Amino acid sequence: MLVDENDIFLSQRSHPQMALLQVGENTEGFFVFHKQHPLQSILLPFATEYKKKLSVTVWDDVCDALEADEETNNWFSDMLHINCKLVYMPDSTKRLVDKEYATNNEITSFSDGYPMLMIGQESLDKLNKKLVEALPINRFRPNIVFTGGHAHIEDEMAAFSIGELNFFGVKPCARCVMTTIDQQTAASGKEPLKTLAGYRMKNNKIYFGQNVLQQQNGFITLADEIKIITQREVFI
Repeated sequence: MLVDENDIFLSQRSHPQMALLQVGENTEGFFVFHKQHPLQSILLPFATEYKKKLSVTVWDDVCDALEADEETNNWFSDMLHINCKLVYMPDSTKRLVDKEYATNNEITSFSDGYPMLMIGQESLDKLNKKLVEALPINRFRPNIVFTGGHAHIEDEMAAFSIGELNFFGVKPCARCVMTTIDQQTAASGKEPLKTLAGYRMKNNKIYFGQNVLQQQNGFITLADEIKIITQREVFI
C-alpha cells in the first residue's frame, strides 16, 4: 500500500494517476512499471525484509506496517509526483473485517474492507448494454469474475462454493468515483456511476458486485463450478 506523509492510505479516489502503475511478477519478486513509461520500473524482491515500523491508517482502522527503503519510496514519489511511501503488512498484523458482517473473525489486508470482491459477467454485460461506450471489468477491480446466471445474481449468494472451497457473500459493494477512472489513461468521467444510479441505487448508494469472505484457505482455478448453497432476497 502507498501512504502519504501522514501515513494515511492513498488511492485513486484522490490520486487517479495511481491507475498508471502496473504490477507484474517474476521469479524474483513483484515489479512495478508506469504504463506510459514501461521502461521505468522497480523490482520489489520477495526476500526483502522491511524493518522500519509505522502505524498506518486505512479508513477507520489503524494498523502496524513496515516501510520500504528510501530508494523504493523515492521511485513511487517520482512516478506519481507526490511524496509517498510504500508499506508492507507483516504477518503479525491482523486487520479484522467489520464485525457486523464477519462470520469467524475474518481478516483482510490493506483493501478497503474485505479480502475479495466478486462480479458476474452478466452484470457487466447488462451495464454495457446501457452505456454508449462499453467498459472493461477492470473499472470495478474484482478478484473473482464468473460467467452464467442472471445479472447481479452475486447479490443473492449468501453461501456458495467454488470448486472445493466455501465462501460467504458479505454484502453488495457500494461503488465510488474510482469506477469512473480509465485504468489505462487515468482520465475520469461520469460513467458508469451516472448510468448505474438509474437502476442500482439504494439508500443513496450505488451498488455493483458483492464483497466475499472465504471459509478456508486453498485454490480456485479457471472453469471451477460455482454452487449456490443458500440464497438471500434480491437486494435491488
